[in-house]
Amino acid sequence: MPALRRLSDNDPRPQFRILGSEMLDDFLKRSAELAAAGERFATATVVRSQPPTSGKPGDKAIVYPDGRLWGWIGGGCAQPVVIKEALKCLADERPRLVRITPSTDDPEEGVVDYTMTCHSGGSLDIYIEPVLPRPHVVILGRSPVAQALARLAGVIGYAVTVVAEQLRAEDFGDAALLPRKNFSLEGMELSPRFYFVVSTQGEGDEEALEQALAGHAGYVAFVASTTKSRKVIEYLRQRGVREERLEHVRVPAGLKIGARSPQEIAVSILAEIIQVRAEALAQAEAAPAPAAARGARDPVCGMTVEAGNARYRSEYRNQSFYFCCAGCKQAFDQEPGRYAL
Repeated sequence: MPALRRLSDNDPRPQFRILGSEMLDDFLKRSAELAAAGERFATATVVRSQPPTSGKPGDKAIVYPDGRLWGWIGGGCAQPVVIKEALKCLADERPRLVRITPSTDDPEEGVVDYTMTCHSGGSLDIYIEPVLPRPHVVILGRSPVAQALARLAGVIGYAVTVVAEQLRAEDFGDAALLPRKNFSLEGMELSPRFYFVVSTQGEGDEEALEQALAGHAGYVAFVASTTKSRKVIEYLRQRGVREERLEHVRVPAGLKIGARSPQEIAVSILAEIIQVRAEALAQAEAAPAPAAARGARDPVCGMTVEAGNARYRSEYRNQSFYFCCAGCKQAFDQEPGRYAL
């Protein structure tokens, strides 16, 4: 039995409706395909509405990293706001509840408020959540530290791939195994979300570290003593590996917590990866909004409008103004001096 029912358009209570089964199937299918492909995207779901609004609870949309929106969460006033907050959500990896309402005089903690003074009126509460690939730890080597790290990273939900020759599945838990000569990463689609750990323990140290540095990952750690690491890095320098890449290597691998056993060293490495991730997210949160998330302000209603895709615009005193709807444009054109402040 459906959990939601649709009220008449004249009912003053919040509006609820069932998302059409066909559209829901498409949404679930598209989301599953993107997630399976390791794509980053955000989902937006209308969780509450007050009439008159075109968006109703259960309406859903997908927002891509380039600012495209698929699905339905309401009309022209809601979409630019959802896109803006969804791109922020992808940057800082934090969900948010967005409220678009004619009045924000009574803000609530944990709610991102936007004022809607469009002619349509009404209000919407929209929950926006990032869907992100799991952090991926790539371990080059089959040493005891590599085995412990593969198991620990898997326990906390990271994706793990182990690259080496003569690998045994029972040594690495649920990690994906990539038996390769010379630690070749050919065919792997690498990204900054990959964390490389070289733990070869004398079995092809130079080849493994060179492969890890070729991936341009945000984190490359080498499990080795200071003396050993200097020799390996100097060898790679002589082979022409760029200095800025060599300086990127974290050695000795892991946080300095006095780790001694393979298991403790694995813990210190995983802690360092967690720390690196947290620092990157903090920087993303403090950074300016992505270009696609920035927009122009409708001078009439105050809504954010994506200038590049704005359907309604006017020129006044050699300046461009963008509007969320025809009504705002009409109001501006009648009294431009009132709004062009």
